[in-house]
Amino acid sequence: MIHTRKFRFASVLAIGALLLTTGCVVGPNFKRPAAPANGGYTPTPPPPTSSTPNVGGGEAQGFVQGGDISGEWWTLFHSKPLNDLIERSLKANPDLKAAQAALLVARENVLAQRGAYYPSVAAGFSASRSKSSNELSPVPNSNSFNYSLFTPQVSVSYVPDVFGLNRRTMESLTAQEQQTRFALAATNITLSSNVVVAAIQEASLRAQIAATHELIDINNNMLQILRNQYAKGYVSRLDVAAQESQLAQVTASLPPLLKQLAQQRDLLAALSGGFPNQDLPEKFELSTLQLPQELPLSLPSQLVEQRPDVRQAEENLHSASAQIGIAVANRLPNIALTADVGSMALTFSKIFAGGTGFWDIGAGITQPIFEGGTLLHRERAAKAAYTQAAEQYRSTVLTSFQNVADTLNALQQDADGLKAAAAAKDASSVTLDLAKKQFQSGYANYLALLSAEQAHQQAVINLAQAQANRYADTAALFQALGGGWWNRADLPNK
Repeated sequence: MIHTRKFRFASVLAIGALLLTTGCVVGPNFKRPAAPANGGYTPTPPPPTSSTPNVGGGEAQGFVQGGDISGEWWTLFHSKPLNDLIERSLKANPDLKAAQAALLVARENVLAQRGAYYPSVAAGFSASRSKSSNELSPVPNSNSFNYSLFTPQVSVSYVPDVFGLNRRTMESLTAQEQQTRFALAATNITLSSNVVVAAIQEASLRAQIAATHELIDINNNMLQILRNQYAKGYVSRLDVAAQESQLAQVTASLPPLLKQLAQQRDLLAALSGGFPNQDLPEKFELSTLQLPQELPLSLPSQLVEQRPDVRQAEENLHSASAQIGIAVANRLPNIALTADVGSMALTFSKIFAGGTGFWDIGAGITQPIFEGGTLLHRERAAKAAYTQAAEQYRSTVLTSFQNVADTLNALQQDADGLKAAAAAKDASSVTLDLAKKQFQSGYANYLALLSAEQAHQQAVINLAQAQANRYADTAALFQALGGGWWNRADLPNK
């Protein structure tokens, strides 16, 4: 009897395996989109940027075509406080931890779906006490109307994947897992880029605040001089009033800068997983940053491999393709194999006695005939969703190329802008110095000095902003090219 049971079960499993291996997989087989046949990001290859000697961030930058990107590209700025802050952010940022948890969820869903490939085995035991009607024949062969029934059994069920429903479902879930993996990489890149840009902005604000304090001191000194001259009758009250207005305007420009600095500090605290009342040990100055001079420039064909948002869109397209197969398979017959084996006895002590065993083997097939159009329209919806995902993928690719092109153009203009800002600052310094001497010697009126002060103030602020632009857009290029996530040991590559 035992050998017969084993043979029966082996037959069921063999039939299931045969159906699985000979079954087809309905729906389209996914093919990765080809890389764009695009020769570059801009109409002409970007030349090295112009340099501005003796100015922080004024070095010329060249582009290494096809160069690989460091996984820790921010270290190229050679700022230990920046490195420390990013390292702490990568460990404590809650958005990054949430992305890591999302990847774990997707991975477990894939592993859970794998169970559909195997038979489902369940063990059960039931015990009951019954009484039969005297009008009927007694149920047990002992002719007793009162009896107990003990039934241990093992049930096996298996749904062979004849048309690939399970395989397409597995394919879709695996693609969704890959989406979350690239979402994690994107979150990582965005976090590091945001920290770098916020640190650069803080450094720029500190430079602007320092320049504004210096200008306030200059204007205070000039006001004292004018008041003394007014008391002696050398200048008019109009000159004093004009200087008072100039001082008030310069002083009024300070609080907005201080507000922005405080907000940048709050932002850096939040990005690093802290609260705003926990002051950061790191403070950033433009003078402590070095501008990377050799910038990797990935080939256009590499960009779609490196950008995590493009890879997310690709996996979304892959999942949509598998969903078509799922919709088609749901309209086809569904086959189920079942088997039960166990024992049934009137007393617990005889559960495993001879002659108490039973078994059954069954197979069933279900074919949807009428669902009110539900399955048909779901298949059509899946096909429309695939078209939608394809267009979203194309849009993401175009945006990625636009990001790189915009950043390359920005770097060119930033270099020229810094050169012009430095020249303007130098010229304003000379003009202000000459205007002071001429005013003190009586060869120039106060309006000329006031005009020189205003020009110098704006030139100092513009220079700090131009320096920050070069640093920030350099960081933006690394982000636009994918951020080197594939070279990071803490990010899963598969």
